[in-house]
Amino acid sequence: VQLVESGGGLVQGGGSLRLSCACSGRTINDHVMGWFRQAPGKEREFVAAINRSGGNTLSNSVKGRFTISRDNAKNTVCLQMNSLKPEDTAVYYCAAKTSLGFAALQRDYDYWGQGTQVTVSS
Repeated sequence: VQLVESGGGLVQGGGSLRLSCACSGRTINDHVMGWFRQAPGKEREFVAAINRSGGNTLSNSVKGRFTISRDNAKNTVCLQMNSLKPEDTAVYYCAAKTSLGFAALQRDYDYWGQGTQVTVSS
């Protein structure tokens, strides 16, 4: 399984970005898909996850601002990020989990992308 993120960049505070994660090698229908992020000097943290039926969960820090979605036809998962804040600055990683159920721990995910940088200016 290969995961490739795109859509990162530099945006002003209050702006929006849409991240995409393209999956190849297997269908995303086989996985729970997640997004994590890692800011400089900090540990990687959970952002959002979506299951096979479209149910999702988001971290409290992004709830109400971020939305996770999946397009099974395109084998892609997206993270729509609105009302961005400087504290959202991080490298964002896409991850895939083969076992059932949501998870917020890195160790529960089996496959990872290389990450895409998101920088929010104040």
